[in-house]
Formats: sequence, structure tokens, C-alpha cells
Amino acid sequence: MTLTRILSTLALAAITLQSPLLRAAEELPAPIKALQAKGAHIVSSFDAPGGLRGYAAEYNKQAIALYLTADGEHVLAGNLYDAKGQDLSRAPLEKLVYEPMSKEIWAKLEKTTWIADGSQTAPKIVYLFSDANCPYCNMFWEQARPWVKAGKVQLRHIMVGIIREDSAAKAAALLADKNPEVALTKHEAAGRGSTLKPLAKIPADIQAKLDGNMELMNQMGLSATPSIFYLDDKGQMQQIQGAPQGKALEEMLGPKP
Repeated sequence: MTLTRILSTLALAAITLQSPLLRAAEELPAPIKALQAKGAHIVSSFDAPGGLRGYAAEYNKQAIALYLTADGEHVLAGNLYDAKGQDLSRAPLEKLVYEPMSKEIWAKLEKTTWIADGSQTAPKIVYLFSDANCPYCNMFWEQARPWVKAGKVQLRHIMVGIIREDSAAKAAALLADKNPEVALTKHEAAGRGSTLKPLAKIPADIQAKLDGNMELMNQMGLSATPSIFYLDDKGQMQQIQGAPQGKALEEMLGPKP
């Protein structure tokens, strides 16, 4: 799944895009201002062929390319292609819109309450929204063992409670444990035989952490676990819904140890 596809399919309604500013001396032309008034967030301008002037914009949390005509009186919205069929809009949109949006999302994932699984010095970090009752979360945990045990990957389980009535209380039990990492490993290793007991009453501080995780999940338009996020070899954020299959696992985690 491409970065563009990931970010355009997430409903990032409550995430504010921290965009680079337009050139200080650049005044927006009237057609661009008109679209801005209709809700388009103009991120930056960029050079375009054929006498056009490009503008990278964000509208309804999706990136769009705007092209001002040479006369400065009209604007075209959409992708621009050359004679070879190459999309000339993709690169500026990824650099000016999707890349900063991706970095912001990654920073928000870092600030959630998560349980580490794997070495602190692992070169690759993978975040996943995880439910203690989720069989596919457990499947991914099993799939990732070779990389985790080899010190190549650290999984960071962002605990939420969405599958069953006791999911939140089980997540709370893991977070409240004296050693959450060990508790999580014991729970996942047991699979369906897990003896993890939900807390009878979730402490207020733990509930606040779960609420924060759930709030971000909702902001991102995610409704199922595991929702997995990682950085590819180009440093771009990618996302997979559910336990990865086939080559997708090595594309995410790297060559199998």
C-alpha cells in the first residue's frame, strides 16, 4: 500500500497538518485564494511545466495539486501527466503534503501509551493498535518472533479495547502490571489459553491512557486491530490492516533472520 493511499484513506479529521509556509514574498493569485476560501489549505507552491504554476494543497485531509494557468486567471485541480504518462503531481504532493503529515502521525504514535516487545536498540520500530482479545494481533505477534528475537524489530503495542466487553479491562491489566512487557509476552505466547484476567475496576490513570489511545485511533478513522504502522526503507510511513500475508511481512520487517 502506498503512502498516498494510506494517508488518503485515513480520516485524519482531528490531526492538524503542520505544513511549510509559502514563500514569504509570494502573494496568492485570486483563483487560488478563491479555493482557499472554500476550505482548501494551501501548503506550498512548486514549479510546473507548460507555463503553469503548481500549488500543493490539502482539502478534506487529502492532498490535491492545483495548477494556475499562465494568465493567472484560472486554476486546474488534479494530476498533471507528461507525454510518457508519468504523474508529475505525485512527487511534489508527497514532499509537501504527505511527508509532513506522515511525520506528524508518527510523532503522535510515539506519544501514545504502548507496551514494548523487543530490544530497545532494535533498528526497526513497528507500532500497532492492539486488543488483548484480538486473534489477528496474536497471529502477527507470532509472525514477528524471528525478527523480535534476533533484535531486529521492536513492536510497540498501543493497547485499546474494542473487540469484547472485557477488552479494555484486559488492556488495563497489562498496563497496570509491574512488568507490562513480560505480562504481554506471557499473554500472547499462551494464545487462546491465556489466563489474563481483566481488572475488576480500571484505575483512573490507566483509563486516561486507554482513552488517549482510543482517541487517536478514532481520529485516524481506524476501526479494527491490528492496525500496523512502520517506516519503509525510504523512511516513509506505511500501514497494514490485519496480520500481513506473504511477502508483505518481509517488506515490513526486512529479510527473515
